[in-house]
Amino acid sequence: MLSAAHTWSLTAIALAAGIALAWAFGRFSDRERIALVKRKVRASLYAFRLYADEPALVFRAQKQLLLWNARHGALLLRPAAWSIVPTVILMIALEAMYGHRPLAAGESAVVTAQLDPTADLRTAPRLEGRGVRIETPAVRVMSKHQVCWRVRAVRATPGSLLLECAGASVTKAVQAGPGLQFISERRVASWLDWLRYPGEGRLQTSAVRWIEVSYPAADIHVFGLTVDWLVWFCAVSFLTTLALRGRFERVS
Repeated sequence: MLSAAHTWSLTAIALAAGIALAWAFGRFSDRERIALVKRKVRASLYAFRLYADEPALVFRAQKQLLLWNARHGALLLRPAAWSIVPTVILMIALEAMYGHRPLAAGESAVVTAQLDPTADLRTAPRLEGRGVRIETPAVRVMSKHQVCWRVRAVRATPGSLLLECAGASVTKAVQAGPGLQFISERRVASWLDWLRYPGEGRLQTSAVRWIEVSYPAADIHVFGLTVDWLVWFCAVSFLTTLALRGRFERVS
């Protein structure tokens, strides 16, 4: 479980995200057209009661309700488009900070290296640790072209790993100790994967596709309950956006 500092910092970020979303939807949405659509939706709902004994009119009102709801969704696409890229970037960063916790002193983890399919696994790659003890020999998974080790944090401070494979050497940071830390689970070689795991620079060798440390999953403590960070973040940011939705409205 993460510390109280994690909970408070995540809450502050969620509040800021909620304010930013409320501003974006107020700034980039057409409030006049949205207000018109809402009136049309209410009119269609009233028609259900008014023409309850007229099936044809009720059916027509249902059709209009679906059409106006679709238009309402279309009007929200513009502010959503402005928000989606910053939101994705923020989620990736928050997952690295709150989705997992660093290793404690004496705690073990599994390190996995994904090698290129052309790599020769008859000779196992060599792994060294700095501030990290290598506890097991290399376990080769031939069908997946992977090699695994179990390692242990020697002390409550960050360490590193050095992997030597096919004449190339790559390093991997290992986060250990208390406090708020940016956890880089995986260091990767491809640009596409690096967008998902940007915590460390890309690997500069084709022999190793990625190397990963299996950090423990983390939860935060909220009002005596254990909660996943994403649940708390979404709840706080959504309620903040809902509370401020009228303050940033702008009629175009």
